[in-house]
Amino acid sequence: MSSISLRKEKVGIILEKKKLANEKARVGLVLDISGSMRSLYKSGEVQKVVERVLAVASQFDDDGALDVWVYDNEFSRLPAATEKNFEGYVDLYILNNESVHKFGRNDEPKVMEDVIQKYIREDSSENPVFLVFINDGGCKPGIKKPIVQSSDKPIFWQFIGVGDSNFDVLKKLDAMEGRFIDNANFFHILEVEKMSDDDLYNELLNEFPMWLKEAREKRVLK
Repeated sequence: MSSISLRKEKVGIILEKKKLANEKARVGLVLDISGSMRSLYKSGEVQKVVERVLAVASQFDDDGALDVWVYDNEFSRLPAATEKNFEGYVDLYILNNESVHKFGRNDEPKVMEDVIQKYIREDSSENPVFLVFINDGGCKPGIKKPIVQSSDKPIFWQFIGVGDSNFDVLKKLDAMEGRFIDNANFFHILEVEKMSDDDLYNELLNEFPMWLKEAREKRVLK
């Protein structure tokens, strides 16, 4: 059995436990490609992240596609990752793609605005968006604006901090004021490669059910 098939099975078990098995959602992944992330790209860890999140998309999304962005001080919207093209995805579409700006400084608000642009203005849907956002520290305080602006929209932002840098901005997400509903969550992984699939999926999908409930109560979702 392939690694993606095994991960899909694990995701399915977590979805059942969290009463999400019948939910449909579009899944997006935003990957930090600032200079400090270089070693995680070169070691293959980012490729593994794509594969692990793709397993979630394959269970949530009718077409099983994972929308992908990368960003440093610029951003790129990439071809969707699927079960047909995920092998070597990072090498082909990111590292060997000359059009992708890489290993510069990090500037989150720009890519966040493009996420909103895609899901709300270009390609709206009745299905919610589960957006996984990978960052290795030093997140800009400017993330508050797009999070607040999208708090009455069907987008849930799941931030994951990796490594041992400063995550002060992301740690304050729960206390962020001015939102229609709480639409963002954060957790930290010191070493991505040492976290099991089961633990990752359990953490990843921890607050999404609560957001779905509130979003329906307040008619952000039907």
